[in-house]
Amino acid sequence: MKIKYLLVLLGSLFYSALSAEELKNLDNRQLKLMQYEANALVVDIRTPKEWLNSGVIPGSHQLEFFNSQGRSNPQKWLEDLQKIRKTPDQPIVLVCRSGNRSGKVGEFLAKQLNMKSVYHLSSGMRSWVGAGNPVETVCADASPCQ
Repeated sequence: MKIKYLLVLLGSLFYSALSAEELKNLDNRQLKLMQYEANALVVDIRTPKEWLNSGVIPGSHQLEFFNSQGRSNPQKWLEDLQKIRKTPDQPIVLVCRSGNRSGKVGEFLAKQLNMKSVYHLSSGMRSWVGAGNPVETVCADASPCQ
């Protein structure tokens, strides 16, 4: 009986591992391709202060995940994400300063919520800006400046 229980347990763990979604890392070039060829939704999860300081990737959506104190409201964030996502299968590319926060949020979406087509800019805005890629200026109200 113990062997049968062990086999069932191992089988369910193996199945879970197979069915879990994976977060995919992107570099700057791959992000551009995803944005323009796959109509990916680029979501900048940094704080408004960070958007003001460095600008944002053109065409991205600013949707803060962790506030300046490191707190988050995942349920509200997911509701806001669904409002800007065009279709349930639209790829999502998350962006933060260095890739750390976007990696954590991406893992949460892919593994905990089993969302498909979740990516993140693995080196973040630092590499985007450092490579000379374009940025849009963001005004104090967190919208692109006119």
